[in-house]
Amino acid sequence: MLESVGSLTGTPWIYAMVALSVLLDVFLPVLPSGVLVITAATAAAAGSATGGVPHEVPDILALTLCAATASVLGDLVAYRLAWRGGERLDRAIARSRRLTDAQERLGVALARGGGALVILARFAPAGRSVVSLGAGAAHRRARDFLPWSALAGLAWAAYSVALGYYGGQWLGATWLGTGVSVLALFGAGAGAAYVMRRPVKAS
Repeated sequence: MLESVGSLTGTPWIYAMVALSVLLDVFLPVLPSGVLVITAATAAAAGSATGGVPHEVPDILALTLCAATASVLGDLVAYRLAWRGGERLDRAIARSRRLTDAQERLGVALARGGGALVILARFAPAGRSVVSLGAGAAHRRARDFLPWSALAGLAWAAYSVALGYYGGQWLGATWLGTGVSVLALFGAGAGAAYVMRRPVKAS
């Protein structure tokens, strides 16, 4: 992937590729959007280390904003589709224990004025999909959900870019540097998934 992304780092297509991957992985969680963001950031670190300028490598701030914006847009599309899903989607969610639990947890979290679940879900495998679809299907208010979605997208994008950039700075733009950064991203996802699976204590 380093070679494939490397061929795009000198063109605006790297941002389009990142945005499309992040946008679509709310529907196809198997897409390696996090890996792509990390790889692009690693390429930026390599360019910085060799005296490259932002026009020749992905700009870190632009890459972060691109990934965060695409994340929020993807959440919004999933949310609106689920909102309009009708009875068929309601029945599908009712058959899914994971989606049903996410709806209940999200409802409690938003009712209490907190959205830590939305942020955690952004890091957990498929958690973003579950929470966005659950919020829409449950007709949660957009003003309660979207600000947390924006914060979650920015936190995930900043973390992913930082992993790739500093991993590339410290370990070099090699498979080792990228691999360590990707493992750190997966580790955060595993931790988020564990916290989300914990039973909610009755208050």
